[in-house]
Amino acid sequence: MITLDRKIRVLVAKVGLDGHDRGAKVVARFLRDAGFEVIYTGLHRTPEEVAMAAVQEDVDVVGISLHSGAHLTLVPKVMKYIEEFGGDLNELVVIVGGIVPADDIDKLKEMGVDEVFIPGTPIEKIIDYIKARVPEKKRTGEKV
Repeated sequence: MITLDRKIRVLVAKVGLDGHDRGAKVVARFLRDAGFEVIYTGLHRTPEEVAMAAVQEDVDVVGISLHSGAHLTLVPKVMKYIEEFGGDLNELVVIVGGIVPADDIDKLKEMGVDEVFIPGTPIEKIIDYIKARVPEKKRTGEKV
């Protein structure tokens, strides 16, 4: 595994009308405490706002937290706008967390999401995944 010469930058985003952000804030704090640089977008962001922030902040990871049930609509929009704004999804790790029905996890991965973390996932699993996946995507520049 290769390593980066800077901290891994993670954007944590709440997209749409979802007003539940406690989990996103808890995960953001744990990621920060694990040594990542974390940017939290706040509540009620549009897909365009999240994508623009991801590109402007030159993040390595976009973490989208959803509890509204709109994941199959909002996540692909964020990814589309990231590409439109000049981001490279082949080098960017996209993860989704929150309330995602088991049947939708594979659908999100088929859309290009790298991983989905549901409530109860140990934070160490998320941290370890990011630490392993970011260098791999940076090295290969493609989905693995």
